[in-house]
Amino acid sequence: MEKILRPMSGYVALVIAIAVIGGGIYLFATSGHQIPYIIGGVLLVLLGVFFFKGLMIIQPNHSRVLNFFGKYVGSVKENGLFFVNPLYSSYQISLRYQNFQGQTLKVNDKMGNPIEIGAVIVWRVGDTYKAAYQVANYIDYVRTQSEAAIRHLAVSFSYDSMEDEQAEITLRDGGERVNKILEQELADRLEPAGILIQEARISHLAYAPEIAGAMLQRQQAAAIVAARIKIVEGAVGMVDLALKKLSAENIVELDDERKAAMVSNLMVVLCGEKAATPVLNAGTLYQ
Repeated sequence: MEKILRPMSGYVALVIAIAVIGGGIYLFATSGHQIPYIIGGVLLVLLGVFFFKGLMIIQPNHSRVLNFFGKYVGSVKENGLFFVNPLYSSYQISLRYQNFQGQTLKVNDKMGNPIEIGAVIVWRVGDTYKAAYQVANYIDYVRTQSEAAIRHLAVSFSYDSMEDEQAEITLRDGGERVNKILEQELADRLEPAGILIQEARISHLAYAPEIAGAMLQRQQAAAIVAARIKIVEGAVGMVDLALKKLSAENIVELDDERKAAMVSNLMVVLCGEKAATPVLNAGTLYQ
């Protein structure tokens, strides 16, 4: 478990180290080749170097994990100049937000269609103890587990609803819900390394090149069919309205045969892709 340390200010230790080294140099200069003075000067210089070794500078949004002969001592997250036990070994870890954008992955979606998918992930270290000691290399761990999470997301949902009409969420139309699912899975996978996920977004999503052309044709065909259905529904409503208005206002009396002919003509005009060419009837309704 992470333990936060607040070591003493390093400025006092810096002044002491300079003073001690200065005293050692003074003894050297005034020793007159006397052994006790020389030994005292050497000891003072070594003591000053020992104090210097305990000084530690921590930049903003960085931390140091301290270890004492194999035992975790604690983590320092404040920035500034500090003094710690010179026998401590330290491991620097950045607390800044970092972006991870892996390579575009080629996987099969839930329906078995090959797709290409990529994501951008914003993360940072939250627990320095876990990042330093529970995984071998937390940056490699983030990279590997992120790609695994993206692959799992791809195989858990279909690309769109064309293949799976009963799907509540698809990769293409899921939007924010898909991103939230990815964020949660990343948080679960990276928790052992003490990593916090700020944001995860799908940055690339497409069918694989070998089926992209066929899928595009299928999507175009589906769009055409859907448009035709709407046109036919609208045309039927307009024909029904026209017949009702003609009957209600007694404009003309039509038998079943003439109604059928009128319906046929109106459907051709309303559903046709080109504008109709009018033909004037100079005779009677039946000629």
